[in-house]
Amino acid sequence: MPSDLPQPSFVLVRPQMGENIGAAARAMLNFGLDRMALVAPRDGWPNPKAVAMASGAGRVLDDAVLVERTVDAVAGCSYVFATTARQRGMTKPVMTPERAMEVARDRIAAGEKVAVLFGPERAGLENDDIALANAIISVPVNPEFPSLNLAQCVLLTGYEWRRKSVEIPSETTEMAGTDWASAIERDRLAEHYEDTLDRAGFFFPETKADSMKLNLRNLWSRMPLTRSDVQMLHGVLRQMVRWKDKG
Repeated sequence: MPSDLPQPSFVLVRPQMGENIGAAARAMLNFGLDRMALVAPRDGWPNPKAVAMASGAGRVLDDAVLVERTVDAVAGCSYVFATTARQRGMTKPVMTPERAMEVARDRIAAGEKVAVLFGPERAGLENDDIALANAIISVPVNPEFPSLNLAQCVLLTGYEWRRKSVEIPSETTEMAGTDWASAIERDRLAEHYEDTLDRAGFFFPETKADSMKLNLRNLWSRMPLTRSDVQMLHGVLRQMVRWKDKG
């Protein structure tokens, strides 16, 4: 059974190749989507080529709803999107995948059922299919080469759904088993370098010593040092002193 997580239904209308159905299922599950409907797949259903291409997302195919008409796939939905790259001469809102999935999120949160239609590989959705939709999703692709593979379009839309439905930080740092250095650890590092450099005669002339030490401390504070970094820098300086003493 599909999960109970709030999500839109992805409807593949008259898909032609089992491989693309499987790739679409894989793309859906990548982004937490598992409600697939199939409208009259050309090569019948089930399709072993779809299973092979799904690569671990077979449960999406196992639970896929099979219908003969597009209207049956969206019968219980109050809002439907249709994906298309061509102008269709219909007065409908045209949204990017990002905006469309934002709308889908809000409507689903309000208790509505939402579906997204994806057309067959060769020619896309027919006008009769698009007439069932409340809005169009248009991917901002290169106008000189606008054709998208079925699974690619599913992937793009699924990605935008994930971005809009799950709180995802835009940037994180892998700490690799360490923590950020504390202020006292950076201060001790600064003291270690100041003392060693002072003995080496680095702070010259004496009238500039205070400003040079301040600049050095400012350097440490600007660096995103971890505790491991601080330990390594202490070790580097100790080894250099040992090497000089041996010389």
